[in-house]
Amino acid sequence: MINKNSLLRELALLALLSTLWGASYTFIKIGVETIPPITLIAARTLIAGMVLLAVLYLRGVRLPKDRAVWRRFIIQACLNSAVPFTLIAWAEQTIDAGLAVILNSTTPIFTLLLTAFVTRHEIVTGRKLFGIIVGMTGTCLIIGVQALSGLGDALWAQLAVIVATMCYGAAAIFGKGFKGFDPMIPAAGSLICGAVMLVPLSIAVDHPWTLHPSLHSILALLGLSVFSTAVAFIIYFRLMQTLGSVGATSQAYLRVPVGVVVGMIFLGEMPTAEAWIGMVCVLVGVIAMTLPKRQPRPAQEA
Repeated sequence: MINKNSLLRELALLALLSTLWGASYTFIKIGVETIPPITLIAARTLIAGMVLLAVLYLRGVRLPKDRAVWRRFIIQACLNSAVPFTLIAWAEQTIDAGLAVILNSTTPIFTLLLTAFVTRHEIVTGRKLFGIIVGMTGTCLIIGVQALSGLGDALWAQLAVIVATMCYGAAAIFGKGFKGFDPMIPAAGSLICGAVMLVPLSIAVDHPWTLHPSLHSILALLGLSVFSTAVAFIIYFRLMQTLGSVGATSQAYLRVPVGVVVGMIFLGEMPTAEAWIGMVCVLVGVIAMTLPKRQPRPAQEA
């Protein structure tokens, strides 16, 4: 059971993860301007995996050699990086980032449904269900209901984001199986497996040696790889063990108000009244999904 101080630390990490993954939409949007989606994501997973391998080496930690563990890394790579990363990068060539955020913020819903009806590895309480509904409502208010007006205009791109979101939900549950590992190990192992899958595909489809990416796209790729992938994955695998699958995926809601606050600080943007209400809803939803169940007090002896 997480004590109060530990919970505050985990919630701070959840906010940091939300910031890192919230920034990834901007990085991707800039990256795909001059780098094709498959090559962008192949480079993203390769760079992030190499960064984590270097850090593990400096720490004196080695990746496991067990084939069964590597098979799990491959599955995690498909669910959490190779497939969803590529689908979202491809979709963001067509749809707005705001709509992509709304669609992708439904990850906790798919996680809850899989948990409730398939794996049943966590207790799905009414409080978690309440948190998911309130958080989704808040997300729509912050982004603006008008962002949903494009729903259907680029159906295949929108379906791609939904499939990616379903992958993330399954990944959050499957990733619980890495309990006991240093969080860097499944992060590095799954990213390396993702790179092994995507790099040959990039070579065959995009012929990356013929590309001429802009400096902005290259910088976006580096930010996406180091911060929104390598660092984010370490935090993600930790939170799955401390907050649980549904709790860890609640960052899908929290990344939206984080983005609004960043816009206020660096761009001078002022949220609408609906956005302020939405941020309150999001925070209430995240707390409802992550707050640990109160333990009953032991009965006093007579």
